[in-house]
Amino acid sequence: MLPQHLFSYGTLQDPAVQLGTFGRYLGGRADELAGHRIDMLTITDPHVLALSGIAQHPIVVPSDDPDDAVSGTVFQISAAELRAADEYEVDDYERIEVTLASGTTAWVYQYTSRT
Repeated sequence: MLPQHLFSYGTLQDPAVQLGTFGRYLGGRADELAGHRIDMLTITDPHVLALSGIAQHPIVVPSDDPDDAVSGTVFQISAAELRAADEYEVDDYERIEVTLASGTTAWVYQYTSRT
């Protein structure tokens, strides 16, 4: 199966969260997501709180300001690791496919209005 690309701008960049979520440390490279900005979200899920150690997590939201962009890291992961990331993220996040500044197509978790 082809590797997946995952863009992280928050706690999935933390080595402890990576080890707890994927069972390994992820290598990655810097990239940027245009047309989005960061807000903060209060997390109450005990598992996520235990892994991250913090209650306030960043969450990206689409922006109307063309100058807005979010810096982060793009990781190459397996399909099973992508499912593990889905399990880690709470229901306020939805996974969407985006094109990053580098031209890489990647998954990113952004705010969902479903909740």
